[in-house]
Amino acid sequence: MPRIAGINIPDNKKIVFSLPYIYGIGRPLAEKIVKQAKIDPDKRANTLIPEELNRLRDIVEKNYKIEGDLRRTIQMNVKRMREIGAYRGMRHAKGLPVRGQRTKTNSRTRRGNVRKTVGSGRKKSSEKT
Repeated sequence: MPRIAGINIPDNKKIVFSLPYIYGIGRPLAEKIVKQAKIDPDKRANTLIPEELNRLRDIVEKNYKIEGDLRRTIQMNVKRMREIGAYRGMRHAKGLPVRGQRTKTNSRTRRGNVRKTVGSGRKKSSEKT
């Protein structure tokens, strides 16, 4: 398995589909990186020669913020928003959607599967009046 930025990328996939296994690299960026490294996009990751692998590694590690650095940057941004008391920071702290989505319905992913609906009708009282 080729190793780029501390991540083992899959052998049997084309290099364009293998690079997105690295946090911070998606399909469009993977295509751009492969083009910049002058590697055939249809080439599989296990058929890369060491020279091509080194070119890929250099481009990825020098030009892009990936993996730990990217995660750290995102965490620092969220922490900063919480500290200054920004609206987005408060939403992060409360575990609610941050980007203006509705919360009456459709926020299960962010809140967890919290059902806040009440059962149908009124409960019968146990004592007579």
